Amino acid sequence: MPRILLAVLLLLTLACGGGGGGAPVTPEAPQTIVLVSLDGFRWDYLDRPEASGLRAIAASGVHARQMEPTFPTVTFPNHYTIVTGLWAEHHGIVGNTMVDAKLGRFTISDTNAVRTSGWWGGEPLWVTAEKQGRRSAAMFWPGSEAEIAGVRPTWAERYDDQLPYDRRIGKVLSWLALPRDSAPALITTYFSAVDAVSHRAGPDAPESRAAIARVDSAVTALWRGIQASPNAANVNLIVVSDHGMAATSSSRRIVLDDYLEPGTWQVAEINPVAMITPAAGKADDVFARLSKAPHVQVYRKAQIPPRWHFRDNDRIPEIIVVADEGWVLATRDLLSRRPQYGDGGTHGYDNTMQSMQAIFVAVGPAFAQGKEVARVRNVDLYELMTRVLGLKPAKNDGSLDSIRAVLR
Repeated sequence: MPRILLAVLLLLTLACGGGGGGAPVTPEAPQTIVLVSLDGFRWDYLDRPEASGLRAIAASGVHARQMEPTFPTVTFPNHYTIVTGLWAEHHGIVGNTMVDAKLGRFTISDTNAVRTSGWWGGEPLWVTAEKQGRRSAAMFWPGSEAEIAGVRPTWAERYDDQLPYDRRIGKVLSWLALPRDSAPALITTYFSAVDAVSHRAGPDAPESRAAIARVDSAVTALWRGIQASPNAANVNLIVVSDHGMAATSSSRRIVLDDYLEPGTWQVAEINPVAMITPAAGKADDVFARLSKAPHVQVYRKAQIPPRWHFRDNDRIPEIIVVADEGWVLATRDLLSRRPQYGDGGTHGYDNTMQSMQAIFVAVGPAFAQGKEVARVRNVDLYELMTRVLGLKPAKNDGSLDSIRAVLR
């Protein structure tokens, strides 16, 4: 038995007082959702030998062959879309790095920024639950550390990428073991191993296969712990990812400085979508120069494809540059610090590309059994989850009809 599973089962036994007791469960009782994110877990990783546990879970529930992320296909915008049902232009998290005229600069590593309420628009699912009298708990999720609309989750852990996976799972199971009238209706958790390794080594490297096996073991242990929990009959597990991953190379780089004059531009997010703010009066010149670069698409804000839903927000700058699949964007300053920049893998490209597609797996009393659907969109998950939890959804961009087929 894998070490992580042994540790988790021990934690579960302690949390449940030896496994006896707990409130009786009935299918009519209020539902619970455990929402798990596997960062960077591309849709076809589910077919790899290392994902046998996830395939077994999918076989007993329902899964989508692919889940379409939103643009840009990066971590924070997509995680926040999943829990709000809003396009990035509407919830305001338009990149992992962005600039706001009043708030300044946001990066995902800036703990002060990620805990500042003003960055986070819309109503995430935990706020919806708390406002309607149900509790929520976050063992990590973008946005969960900030007060949003005056509300926080009942329980929220500060992000710690070094926290062992068995401790994350044990915490989730301890929340599930609470008496049903005080346990959370929604629990989120997050595992980053696949994304982190794939960036360094590429999506097809042995190291990435090992990372797939690691998160597969973690989700399998979590699901077995859920099945052994006192309220198991009313718990639904949803496993998603935020985006896929494409192989890149330092031989496929476009250096922005090679096309632009110094002092005429500033860049926030850079790879593979560069968000560029031209200096005053320089927008036409910057656009014209960037349009000469190979292997990129360059857009003025008003020209950004409507299907990306990526225009209607002041944090989206005047010009964006989107690299072709497999190519990366860089600056000379970046390359001076990281000469091999680009080797490995990345994401952020057009959200319809095969390499950017994510996963959706769900199992539990609310979901179909032994079913595969061709495709779902992550913008529809908020509507789906409010339906399962019996909550009235806030205004959002999703559609329950688009994803209803996954329900029992």
